[in-house]
Amino acid sequence: MLRTLLPIGAALLGATSVLADSIPTCSLSQKCPESAPCCSQYGQCGVGAYCLGGCDPRMSFSLDSCAPEPQCISRVMQMNSLDRIVDVSEYLGDSSKADWVAQGTPLVYNNEAVLLTMPANSVGTVLSSTGYMWYGNVKATLKTSRGAGVVTAFILLSDVKDEIDYEFVGTELEIAQTNFYFQGILDWNNSGNISLSDTYDNYHTYEIQWTPDSITWLVDGQVGRVQKKSDTWNATANQWNFPQTPSRVELSIWPGGASSNAPGTIEWAGGPIDWNSDDIKTYGYDFATFKEVEIECYNASSAPGTNNAVSYTYNNWLATNNTVVNGNNNTIMNNFQDTGLDMTSGAKAGASSVSSASGSKSTNSNTIPGGTSNGPGSSQGNTDSGSGSSSGSGSSSGGSTTGSASGCSTTGFSQSCDSSSGSSSKSDGGRVVGGERIIGASAFAVVIALGAMMVL
Repeated sequence: MLRTLLPIGAALLGATSVLADSIPTCSLSQKCPESAPCCSQYGQCGVGAYCLGGCDPRMSFSLDSCAPEPQCISRVMQMNSLDRIVDVSEYLGDSSKADWVAQGTPLVYNNEAVLLTMPANSVGTVLSSTGYMWYGNVKATLKTSRGAGVVTAFILLSDVKDEIDYEFVGTELEIAQTNFYFQGILDWNNSGNISLSDTYDNYHTYEIQWTPDSITWLVDGQVGRVQKKSDTWNATANQWNFPQTPSRVELSIWPGGASSNAPGTIEWAGGPIDWNSDDIKTYGYDFATFKEVEIECYNASSAPGTNNAVSYTYNNWLATNNTVVNGNNNTIMNNFQDTGLDMTSGAKAGASSVSSASGSKSTNSNTIPGGTSNGPGSSQGNTDSGSGSSSGSGSSSGGSTTGSASGCSTTGFSQSCDSSSGSSSKSDGGRVVGGERIIGASAFAVVIALGAMMVL
């Protein structure tokens, strides 16, 4: 996916405007400094939310710089309200109080589904689960977006960039693309397609069954593809190139056809994106519709795949199955100045049920990944394409400013977009939902591409 990243996907959000060169970048060869010890999903160093979901311990100051990952809880999540969805600016690691962390603008449609929206000139919306699966079964019932350059994704993504994908290109509405990656290493031989009926008009249930030995992709209960771990041995590296570390579920819509992306990404996404599409003209945004997500956690009696404690951490930078620690470390930070090195320094932030830092958190660019103040779609710029094991087709070296869409304003972490058909509120989506490609995009590579769009 965003590697479709999210996105994968995946919208980069920040609390204050700041020049890109004021935020340290990180990679496997360039660790974060002790003063900003956490390497975020977007390859930048900081504290606070940088240390939560997506923080890569291999690229951070030390393995314990990132906050411990909350362990999986089996659940069925009806996507009919925003009650269990919290903005990234308000989440401090308490997975018992929220199912999803949001970047961008999710909306509720008709009390039956959540829309992930993408107004013109934005980078879309991503929801990331607060709990981590170390193997298990996950299903998502959804309708995709449509149109050239518009991509919908449903993926599993670990903090060390293991990944299992469903990706949907808006010009190929009868194809579900599947893919997998080990630690962000791109291998175009890993992709495979599943045929089905129109993904924009019809709900389908997409399923990933992930065990230590195999990955099975199913659509509406029918097996579409199986990948065995035994077929992924890399003799040169002496390792299994198979996803094997605790992962979050990510749901996203993102602009693969944005002009700031690499030509290969734009071509894969069906061509340049149309910011004047029928859906944007009618509703004010492109959108993907998510009705239900079900997570069934793997429950091994011994590693790998144990799920009987509080959190996951790593004890070795190799970040493979045998380096995951099933432990009882606290996952909740006191405030947005904390890191995994000290989770409880300073006063507790706020008193909201989702550990909101409202009213008391420090809102500087070093505490919320992204480092911009205007929310999705406000700007684009350079980013460090070396912040992972590969940059992939989604790498970007953009540098121009796009500005907000006509009729859209951005305030903090929210978007308000009015169209001729009227504006939409967060409580209602305000609408009535009425060739095979070989190569997909890596979620991590696309994260980097979207990072370029969001950093001033």
